[in-house]
Amino acid sequence: MNDSDIYIGLDIGTTSIKVIVAQKIDGQINVIGVGNEKSEGVSRGIIVDIDKAANAIKKTISQAETKSGVKISSVVVGLPADMISIDRCSGMTNIDDSSREIDDQDVVAVADSAISSNIPQEREVIDLVPEEFKIDGFDGIPDPRGMVGSRLEMKGRIITGPKTIIHNVRKAVNKAGFDIDMMVVNAEAEGKTVLNDPEQDFGTIILDLGGGQSTVAVIHNYELKYVDVDHEGGKYITKDISSVLNTSLKEAENIKREYGFADVSQASAENEFSVNVVGQSQPVKISEKLLSEIIEARLDQIFGRLKDKLTEANALDMPGGMVLTGGVASMQGIAELAANTFGVNVRFFIPDQMGLRHPSFSLALSLVNYESELSDIKRVVRSSFSEDQFPDDNSVSYNDYNESTNENISDEHDSDEDDGAFLFPRRKAKEEKKKHKKKSSGFSLKNFFE
Repeated sequence: MNDSDIYIGLDIGTTSIKVIVAQKIDGQINVIGVGNEKSEGVSRGIIVDIDKAANAIKKTISQAETKSGVKISSVVVGLPADMISIDRCSGMTNIDDSSREIDDQDVVAVADSAISSNIPQEREVIDLVPEEFKIDGFDGIPDPRGMVGSRLEMKGRIITGPKTIIHNVRKAVNKAGFDIDMMVVNAEAEGKTVLNDPEQDFGTIILDLGGGQSTVAVIHNYELKYVDVDHEGGKYITKDISSVLNTSLKEAENIKREYGFADVSQASAENEFSVNVVGQSQPVKISEKLLSEIIEARLDQIFGRLKDKLTEANALDMPGGMVLTGGVASMQGIAELAANTFGVNVRFFIPDQMGLRHPSFSLALSLVNYESELSDIKRVVRSSFSEDQFPDDNSVSYNDYNESTNENISDEHDSDEDDGAFLFPRRKAKEEKKKHKKKSSGFSLKNFFE
C-alpha cells in the first residue's frame, strides 16, 4: 500500500460498491474516508461485465480519495461465498541444515507443499490459514520461525474458488487502475468484525442480507466452518413491491426504506402513504400492512431456504445465535422475523464508526479490519501463493456457473483434529444438496388484491 498504516477495503456488491479508507493509530482503526456508489456490471454478487464494474469501482474509489485526501493505489477486496470450497490441508518440508533457524523461506516452502497437494486445476487459492506447525513431531507451534529442526510440517485450512470468477474481480479492479493487496472471502472477514470473542469461540451464525444475495456463515472455534448463499436479497423485495403496486423500481425502493416492515405484525393497517402508480393520474394510498405483506412474503422464502440449509448443517444450536448484517438488516422488524423463523436469539451488528452507522458498511469495514489485524506469520504463509495465478485473457459470464452448486466445508478430515466437527456430520451430501434449489422462480401475490 501507499502507506503502511493506511488500509482500503473494497466491497463489490450487487446493488452498491463501497470503499472504506482507514488509518491505524495506536492499534485502533479510524475511518478517514468513504466511497459509496451504485454498482454496475454485477449480478448476484458476481462480476458479469468487467468494463461496467471497473467504471463503478473507479468512481467509488475516486470518491473515497476525495473525502480522505489519500491517493489510493491498492485495495483489499472481498469475494462472495459462491462456490468456494474450504478444505483441511497439510504440508511438509525438510530443513537442509538442522542447526539453522527456521525462517520465512521455510514457512513458504511448507505452505507451497500444502497448496500443491490440494488444489484442483480449475480452482484458485483465496486463502491459506495455518492452524499449527510441527517441528520434528512436536506440535502446537503457532510460529516456527527462530526454532531449529530437520522436518517442518503445517496443518491448516485452504479456501479456494473458481479461477474464472476470481479473475473477473481481479481484472475489473486492475482495469479501474488499482492493484489488489489481498482477496478475502467476505464471510471470513466479517467473522472477525461483526462477532465478539465469545461468539467466535462458541459458535455463531452470521446472516448477511445484501441487495443481490443473502449469505449465511457459521463461525466456531474462531474459524469459518460453513458458508452458503441464497441468490435473493433486497433487490428482489424491491422488484416485488414494484410489480405488485405497479410503481417504478425507484419508487418501490424509496417506500421500502421509508415505510417497510419485515414483520407484518408490527405494521399498521391504518397508517397509509401515497404511491405513484403507473397508469394513474393521482397517487394511490397504500397501507403499511399491505407493503409489509409483500416484504415478508419474499423474506419468508429466503429465510426458509436458508433455514433448511442451516438445519442440514446442524448449525442452529450454536450458543451465539445469529447476528444480522448487510443493508437489508436495517429494515424494521427484521430481527423479530429472523428470530421467529430460525428459532434462535438474534442481534444486529452496526459499525460504531462515525458516518458508518449502518449495517451496509459492515463488510467494507470488516475487510479493513481483517488486513490490519493479520498476523505476520499469516502474511508469510499468504506470500506462498500469488494474487496473479490466472492469465489475463479469460473472463466468465455468470451463466457459465449458473447451474453449479455451492460448495461448503469438506468432510474429508479426521474429526478428532477438529473440535467443531460435530457441527457438520458426514452428509449423504451430494444427493441431498441437489434437493435444495438455489432460488425460487417467484411467488404469487394475487391474494393482496382479493
